[in-house]
Amino acid sequence: MNLSRFTPARLLAPLSLALGLLVSQHLLAAQPLTTVRIATVAWSNAGKVTFNGPTYLMDKDPWLKEQLAKRGIELQWVPAATASVGTFVNEEFANKRIDFAFYGDLPNIILNASGVSTKLIASGGLGNNVYLVVPPDSTAQSIDDLKGKRIALHRGRPWELSFAKLLDSRHLAFDDFRIFNLNPQAGAAALSANRVDGFFTLSDAYLLEDKKVGKIIWSSKQAPADWKMRAELFGASDFVAQNPEVTQLVVDAYLKALKWAAEEQHKDEYINLLSQSGQPVSVLQREVQGESWNSHFSPLIDDTLRQHYQDGIAYSLKSRLIRNDVKVDDLLDDRFVKQGLKDLQLENQW
Repeated sequence: MNLSRFTPARLLAPLSLALGLLVSQHLLAAQPLTTVRIATVAWSNAGKVTFNGPTYLMDKDPWLKEQLAKRGIELQWVPAATASVGTFVNEEFANKRIDFAFYGDLPNIILNASGVSTKLIASGGLGNNVYLVVPPDSTAQSIDDLKGKRIALHRGRPWELSFAKLLDSRHLAFDDFRIFNLNPQAGAAALSANRVDGFFTLSDAYLLEDKKVGKIIWSSKQAPADWKMRAELFGASDFVAQNPEVTQLVVDAYLKALKWAAEEQHKDEYINLLSQSGQPVSVLQREVQGESWNSHFSPLIDDTLRQHYQDGIAYSLKSRLIRNDVKVDDLLDDRFVKQGLKDLQLENQW
C-alpha cells in the first residue's frame, strides 16, 4: 500500500489552501467598499442606452448617487440586453461582478439552486401579463385546442413558469405539444409565417394583433395574480449581509422611484418613458388596462409573491431545470422594504 499520499505535507496542503482562502476572504471583506454595481435591463435606442422602468427613474434621480458618494462609494449601472438577461445576470452574480440586479424569477431560482446565493429584497410589483397568440385564421379558442400542435416558447425565461401553470390548470403537459424554443422575435416571425400554431409571449402580442398576423386567445389577466411573469430586485447574499446600510439605500431609492411612478398623475409620463424601449404607447396602455395602476409598483414581499416562488421552485425541480432544492424562506428577505416604507412614510401606499 502506498502511504506517500497520506504524508503530513499532503494532509496539510488542503488545510493550508483552506486557511489561505479564509484569510483572503477576510482581507477582501475588510477592504472598504468603493463601488456598488446594479444590473438592469437596458435598450439601445438611436445609440442611447435606456434603462427599464424604475431603474430609469433611479438613474435620473441623483439621490442614490449622492448618498453613496457621501460614503466614498461610486454607483455603477450594468446594462443587460433583453435577449440574454437571465444568462448574463447569473454569470455576473456567479463571478461577483455585480451586487444587485433587477431580473426575472426562473433564472434566479436556477442560480440559487446552483449554489450562488441571492436574496429577493424587493418585489417587482404586480408583474407583467403573458399571452397566448395564434394565427388570425386559427380556429383554436384555448390551449386545449392546440394539443399536439406547434407552440413557440422561449425556454428558461420567466414566462415559462406562467405557461407551465396554464398547462397544469388544464391537466396538460409540455409533452402534449411540439415546443419550439424561440426568443420573442423569432417566435413572432414563426407565427407570422405560419410555422407554428401558437406563440406564448409578453405584451408584444398586441403588436401581432395590430399587424393582423396574430390574435390573442388567452392572457394572464384572466388568471390568478401569481400567474404573471415576475421580475424583482435581488442582491448577492454575502453583499447584503456585509453591507446592510448600503442595501437599505438601494432599496430606499427603488421605493422612491416606485412612489413617483405609482401616482396617477405620472401615469402618462411613465408610459412614455417605457415606450423608449420601442414598444408603442398603445401597447403599453393595453398591457395595464383594467388593472390597478398603483399595484403595478407594489414592492411588498407578500403571500402572492411567496406562492409564486414556491410554485416556481417546485416546477423547476419537477422539470429538472434544477437538481438542488431552493428554500423560499432563504430566498425572500423583506427587512429592507419594511424599513424603507417606514422611513419614507409609505406604509399605507401599497
